[in-house]
Amino acid sequence: MNKPELEGTAHLLDELDKKLMVLLRDGRTLIGYLRSVDQFANLVLHKAIERIHVGKEYGDIPRGVFIVRGENVVLLGEIDKEKEDNLPLTEVTVDDILDAQRKEQEEKQEQQKLVTKALKERGLQLMGDLMTHDDMF
Repeated sequence: MNKPELEGTAHLLDELDKKLMVLLRDGRTLIGYLRSVDQFANLVLHKAIERIHVGKEYGDIPRGVFIVRGENVVLLGEIDKEKEDNLPLTEVTVDDILDAQRKEQEEKQEQQKLVTKALKERGLQLMGDLMTHDDMF
């Protein structure tokens, strides 16, 4: 007998107790077991980790039980266990990946300052200089 087609967030019920990767609106990546979901796509992840990628390295920060508000989910997908075991990335300590992330963010900020300066010299201004993210929504 065929299962009836689920609509909306009810599709997430098929993912219960599976290991998922969740990309959040703020750019963070969470990996954990989906334990609960509601009509607003709010998620409860068990044994959750926050995975930080910098270049070819990654580090995992244990987060335990993690509740995610549905509106903050950008992407969600099941983790393939075979592919997870054969990652082409190198795992490093939490301290090392946080240092690498901080350095990467500082480099991006310096690059952004150079771009902003070059645009101002040409009489232009970035949209980000005019309003914040919250002002747009």
